[in-house]
Amino acid sequence: MNDDFLSKSYGKSTSASVRAHYDAWAASYNDEITKNGYATPGRCASALAQFADDLAAPILDFGCGTGLSGLALRLAGFDLIDGLDLSPDMLAQAETSGAYRTLDVIKAGANLPSPSRTYANIAAIGVIGAGAAPISVFHMLMKALPRSGKLVFSFNDHAIADASNEGAISEWTDCGAAQLLFKEYGDHLPGINLKSNVYVIEKA
Repeated sequence: MNDDFLSKSYGKSTSASVRAHYDAWAASYNDEITKNGYATPGRCASALAQFADDLAAPILDFGCGTGLSGLALRLAGFDLIDGLDLSPDMLAQAETSGAYRTLDVIKAGANLPSPSRTYANIAAIGVIGAGAAPISVFHMLMKALPRSGKLVFSFNDHAIADASNEGAISEWTDCGAAQLLFKEYGDHLPGINLKSNVYVIEKA
């Protein structure tokens, strides 16, 4: 296992470099991230379960990676989970988790591939921030939600340090287009002393 992947995760600036990084990391990702106490998937899944109207309704796990988020969602009671990710190698690992109904690759900057399939709940766990997806992904997911749909997502300390990320939340909530139901600061990767905010937002 190469423990250097985590330390190199926050300096990627292009979608190609992000994909290459996560493809290379896929085989050892679960071991390394778990060793560092990855807490955000469980925190997000638990938060969403508090507000979801129907745990049996299909949920989209956007940026699902190797499937740790899908497993957390299953433990929280969600049954039908579809996963999307930029990295085919990460998705190959997610397939072995048994957590997903479907798994598909999404290209950087693309809209959701199945606009006819509406998800009442979407998760973007550990997805948006430095070295990962840009804040435009948050807006894309919010637009894809139906009325009263919920999005659970997280910003780690690196993402919180960029005021434009939380500013994007305000763009939706200040005008009444959405309501922030939950926000909690807590552990993300305790092994490297990194924390995160977990949010649940409901589209009006």
